[in-house]
Amino acid sequence: MAVIRNSKQRDAIKSYLMSTTCHPTAENVYSVIQSDFPNISLGTVYRNLNFLVEHGEATQIDCGDGYVHFDGNVNPHNHFFCKICKKLSDIEMYPIDHIDIIAGANFNGIIEGHSVIFNGICPDCCQKL
Repeated sequence: MAVIRNSKQRDAIKSYLMSTTCHPTAENVYSVIQSDFPNISLGTVYRNLNFLVEHGEATQIDCGDGYVHFDGNVNPHNHFFCKICKKLSDIEMYPIDHIDIIAGANFNGIIEGHSVIFNGICPDCCQKL
């Protein structure tokens, strides 16, 4: 079994992800982390983000805007994507875990969870209409 070394850069990336709810892209993370690690490369940020996802310390979200967003909140929750400002945000709601049972009713495989992204217009953009 390979030994996983600690990395100050990875720790900083994880800390940033856990401190924000803006669901940043790798490029966003890079621009924030670069102030503390001026020699870090975008490739290193990508590798560390993928490492965190693979080890269950972050999730990645593809909401169809051409970017992969990252989330430090690995607890089950749902998201909302605004079609106008392209902002991805957490949405507070009652748990909908029962949809796994509904989806599994006519499915012969094993459903282990779900990911929900609601789409529409966020409150800020609604006010501008």
